[in-house]
Amino acid sequence: MSSCRRPEHSAPPEVFYNEEEAKKYSQNSRMIEIQTQMSERAVELLNLPEGQPCFLLDVGCGSGLSGDSLSEGGHYWVGVDISTAMLDVAIDREVEGDLLLGDMGQGMPFRPGTFDGCISISALQWLCNADKRTHSPPKRLYTFFSTLYSSLSRGSRAVFQLYPENSEQVKNLTLITAQAMRAGFSGGMVVDYPNSSKAKKFFLCLFAGVTGVLPKGLGSETSDKAVSNQVQYSGQRCRFKNMKGKSVKKGRDWILEKKERRRRQGREVRADTKYTGRQRRPHF
Repeated sequence: MSSCRRPEHSAPPEVFYNEEEAKKYSQNSRMIEIQTQMSERAVELLNLPEGQPCFLLDVGCGSGLSGDSLSEGGHYWVGVDISTAMLDVAIDREVEGDLLLGDMGQGMPFRPGTFDGCISISALQWLCNADKRTHSPPKRLYTFFSTLYSSLSRGSRAVFQLYPENSEQVKNLTLITAQAMRAGFSGGMVVDYPNSSKAKKFFLCLFAGVTGVLPKGLGSETSDKAVSNQVQYSGQRCRFKNMKGKSVKKGRDWILEKKERRRRQGREVRADTKYTGRQRRPHF
């Protein structure tokens, strides 16, 4: 029963994520919350320089939910997705990144060393399916990873969130990791909350051109809690606690920062007034 609910078992991504599914996906509050949490975790695993805007790639960007986390961090980004309907929703949402229609199994069409990092949320496992007679999952994975490796600057990272369906599909993780290493990456799998069946999350953390120290997963037992490259979390995920001076989302300061970013990008933005960020009274 659970396998029937998984999108990759229904149809290829460009078919499954039609106009109706794209709108439902982008309007589901639970889906938005989960996507945001996983995107923020992926950005943390990138270990980007603090306070320095970077140029990032979002593979399988969909309607731009993960890209919102990149914009809030002050980064610039390019999103790639195979679904025209999802990209149309991203345009309607006026996301701040640039969007590109493309199949990641055919490779990334960017110049060498273009990006400072890459994230991908719930997209990489699609390459393990042979949706067409000409599709070969190992070849498509290698094509993707080899072109991605070229488009990343040396020393940068790529973080992929993926979810195996069951214990048998762990072999897909082995296939994915093997093709990534063959393309030149180093790194491995980071598992958050490994002892929880519901909260467990898999992140493939890859290093381009250097051999880095693999971060430890959240919720894993460790005696050394002062490891510098480990992201510390409490049992309950509070998105805006300890944000080091960043503005709370949807607050006045956050809105002013977002409007200023859009002005720097040359976009048309309404003038700031005393009503900017003020909450409206509820209507009954």
